[in-house]
Amino acid sequence: MDFKMVIDFARRELVCKIVYYGPTMSGKTTNLTVLHRKAPKETVGRMTSLATYGDRTLFFDFFPMDVGVVNGLRIKLQLYTVPGQPFYVATRRLVLNGVDGVVFVADSDMRRMKDNLESLRDLQENLASYGKSLDTTAIVLQYNKRDLPSAAPVEYMDRLLNVTRNWCSFESVAVAGVGVLPTFKKVLEEVLQRLKWQT
Repeated sequence: MDFKMVIDFARRELVCKIVYYGPTMSGKTTNLTVLHRKAPKETVGRMTSLATYGDRTLFFDFFPMDVGVVNGLRIKLQLYTVPGQPFYVATRRLVLNGVDGVVFVADSDMRRMKDNLESLRDLQENLASYGKSLDTTAIVLQYNKRDLPSAAPVEYMDRLLNVTRNWCSFESVAVAGVGVLPTFKKVLEEVLQRLKWQT
């Protein structure tokens, strides 16, 4: 499970782990499904999804991706989601082990703002269990379900979730594929940028 960012200089490979995090039913699995479907088949492995009745993630979704060569290194990713239900906190903590980048998928429904905040606090606590923080991890926000009539204004969500962090954020309608790829590209860029400063 632990795929920490690792450079294999002999094979000229870099392996990174990116986790999609957020409250239950916010669109984490949908993001991975869209990415897996749109990526060239030769660049991705089989997608594994363990779900319960009602399509809620039971343990995690996962697939590997080869994004090609950057600065002489072949970049390989391990993409995960976590289950959003509150009682799966141990599973979320386990999946976060060795994480390099996080996409926090927030539900834009005005009625889910409390859930978004609780999930963000949960992310902070779980990162802390590995000696990491929100400030030392590459994080990108995705405001999903922007097509809902009940969607909160982006400015409101920024004040609620991003006022002190200034993370990059993207609006999305993941079920339609809108905003999924830009979010993914940005978190990958953030991960590789942090590597640049660490090596």
